[in-house]
Amino acid sequence: MNLTRRNLITLAGSAVAAGALSACGSNKGGIGEGSSPSASGSAAGNAVILTQWYHEYGEAGTQDAVKKYAAGYDKASVQVKWNAGDYAKLLSAALLTKDIPDVFESEMGPSIDMIKAGQVADLTDAIGEAKSRFNPELIERMSYEGKIYGIPQVVDMHLLYYRRSLLEKAGLQPPKTFTELVAAANKLKTKDMGGLFVGNDGIGPIPTALLYASGNDWFDEGRTKAGFLDASFYKALTDFRDLFNSGALLQSASKDWFDGSPFANEETAMQWGGLWSMTDIQKTLGDDFGVLPFPAVGDKGKQATMFGAFGACVAAKGANVEAAKEYVKWLWVDQTDHQVDFANNYGTHVPAQGELAPKCTKLAEGAGADAAKILADFGKPASDILWSGAMGDAFNAAVSNIIKKKADPAKELAAVGSRVTAELKRVKG
Repeated sequence: MNLTRRNLITLAGSAVAAGALSACGSNKGGIGEGSSPSASGSAAGNAVILTQWYHEYGEAGTQDAVKKYAAGYDKASVQVKWNAGDYAKLLSAALLTKDIPDVFESEMGPSIDMIKAGQVADLTDAIGEAKSRFNPELIERMSYEGKIYGIPQVVDMHLLYYRRSLLEKAGLQPPKTFTELVAAANKLKTKDMGGLFVGNDGIGPIPTALLYASGNDWFDEGRTKAGFLDASFYKALTDFRDLFNSGALLQSASKDWFDGSPFANEETAMQWGGLWSMTDIQKTLGDDFGVLPFPAVGDKGKQATMFGAFGACVAAKGANVEAAKEYVKWLWVDQTDHQVDFANNYGTHVPAQGELAPKCTKLAEGAGADAAKILADFGKPASDILWSGAMGDAFNAAVSNIIKKKADPAKELAAVGSRVTAELKRVKG
């Protein structure tokens, strides 16, 4: 699975996401098919030509929308390139060549390696006093050592979808604890319908949800070592392992967790999925569904969900750095009408500038309004900027062994903790 907006908020680290990220569509999603790579931009005649890269969104109309935004800029000619395939790989390769895009989006903002290598420009001044209008946790996620390197574009989040009528018929309340979730999944399952769906591998993005909902985090407060080497997280993983083996989980659906079709098609009574699927789910089920954060796990747990966003970045070694900064500011800070359009009309999303959310009709009432409140009350960024792919590889393998091979959580994760400590020294060095 390519790293796209759907999988950017799966789990921290690219390797973990591949095992399952934010949000929005991939080129194989059920929301709308993408199109081939192309370039387009504003009217000709400007002395400065800027190139802007996007990955291939799955939501129908998105490509035309971003071209329209670019065409409205009158201080430079902006050429939009729509990249199909493995965007992260294409971008990494381009940043090492002379053919560098002036402006590009990157999952959760630029990686720590991009920043340390001097590949991205400091955008602190570009965002300026508008910083306070953005989700503060996303701004922190896209910052390093007090400098902002990405401007959040649109926020996506994970949600637990449930069928209201099925829970009511079974005499169940929407689950607020993991114990209640397990009980509901077992009671709602039938020979034709799963109780809960989290992914065709039976795990999907759930380890991140378990981490946060059990009251833990990726690192300790000083970001010097792993923050998940705790008995409460070990217990969360073994409790989920019991659910994994109970038969209540649907583990073979028509689409994967990041597509709302299994839930909308009544293949499952509950599904862990993304806000981006809500529009299609509403078309099928009307208001016969609700949304929740992931239920609290264990004694010190609390309800939680993860969110993410692509960040607009400027190539530090591009030919027009200052012009690119000015364009990024215009598009993702000043043009609030475009930002509302982008969040509201292509799937369902939350604007990165929180004060714009009330202007999005899909967030004004019902499940959309509930989702916006869940984001505000229970949302956490899907990853830390210091979390690397190597950490993700180790964590993902350990979690799979714990759940699928019944490995001991303390032993498996101790090795991951050692890898995390070593990687933190590397990325900080």
